[in-house]
Amino acid sequence: MITVKTVRELRAAVARARSEGKRIGLVPTMGNLHSGHVALVAKAAQRADFVVASIFVNPLQFGAGEDLENYPRTLAADQEKLLEAGCHLLFAPNVEEMYPDGMAGQTIVSVPGVSEGLCGGSRPGHFDGVSTVVTKLFHMVQPDLAIFGEKDFQQLAVIRKLVRDLDLPIQIIGEPIVRAADGLALSSRNGYLSEAQRASAPALYRVLSELAAALRSGRHDYPALLEGANARLSEAGFVPDYLEIRTPLTLQPATPADRQLVILAAARLGTTRLIDNLLVDLDATA
Repeated sequence: MITVKTVRELRAAVARARSEGKRIGLVPTMGNLHSGHVALVAKAAQRADFVVASIFVNPLQFGAGEDLENYPRTLAADQEKLLEAGCHLLFAPNVEEMYPDGMAGQTIVSVPGVSEGLCGGSRPGHFDGVSTVVTKLFHMVQPDLAIFGEKDFQQLAVIRKLVRDLDLPIQIIGEPIVRAADGLALSSRNGYLSEAQRASAPALYRVLSELAAALRSGRHDYPALLEGANARLSEAGFVPDYLEIRTPLTLQPATPADRQLVILAAARLGTTRLIDNLLVDLDATA
């Protein structure tokens, strides 16, 4: 694996691989990699001949008061994990390389509909920052495929709509959530949890699982189900941000007629904001 820090070096390395007839896969990350990221790279290595990973903590997707400055930067450890997972090229630019004219006048890519509400409602401008930096990476690498984790379910929906609306010739692949043994979805932000908070954190997944079981049993009283689930989160020490039952493709509020559902949640445990989701296929349980 080689590491490059400039767009020029990145494009040259990818051009060499493409000239050899290799299929290019991309895994965008913000670093501080865990087993979930490793699974994305391993999937890319299965589907592509030349795997590019990027590590860039993107200021454009962080709002005021968020953890940009404290976000963990662990490049050396990340490089080891990427190499073991089958990555061929790491692109690790600085802010000046990604935004050479600064961010104030940066062209913004905005994806309507799926970016609104949920995390988009709680973090204004967040998905504009995500879609902008991902569009830049897509044009820099021009991959045949790109892998994103399903833990950030709304982000994945935004990227899929972005690619579809802009006719980008890129296959977008979602990789299932990787969980700890106690069910907690792996996240770089889990490292912010105290020992006591980490012990309480799996309650988020348990509440989502209970809600999914209720839906599979035939219950359609969504407001009552969500009220009870929010109460259980609060009892477990969480401060819920949102808990919603939506449709997976459009992220519109689900109706009793919908058979494909996704439960999406965000909640704070102390100062740490955790997100999780569960897909529910009612046809599979009919």
